[in-house]
Amino acid sequence: MLMRTDPFRELDRLTERLTQQLPGTTARPASMPMDAYRSGDTFVVHFDLPGIDPETVDLDVERNVLTLRVERRSPAPEGAEMLVAERPTGAFSRQLFLGETLDTERIDASYEAGVLTLRIPVAEQAKPRKIRISGGGEPRQISP
Repeated sequence: MLMRTDPFRELDRLTERLTQQLPGTTARPASMPMDAYRSGDTFVVHFDLPGIDPETVDLDVERNVLTLRVERRSPAPEGAEMLVAERPTGAFSRQLFLGETLDTERIDASYEAGVLTLRIPVAEQAKPRKIRISGGGEPRQISP
């Protein structure tokens, strides 16, 4: 379904661990945490994107790589003196490597309450099916 290997994610985790140990630095949470699961014949992915304007969300699929790009702008007006800035701002991107068994032509995306939800159906050719067997008298069907 979803390829679990992402070498850049591991590099990000290592860099985060190293910078946490430097004096005067604080840990920053992941900018786009996600959950992913399969429910029946649909693969579902939820991205937490609080404070993101839906107009800044850019979602592309090329071959089996899904790329999500978003931008979070600072809520402070131009020229304001920022006293505390813990929420990350700027442009963020994340890639998912989708398996061959998913139908990337029929991805459904919705955004509600700061959560982007993607529903990706399992491709027809990847679904289990019955195979008709002939010979030895009457044809019969065997289930996978």
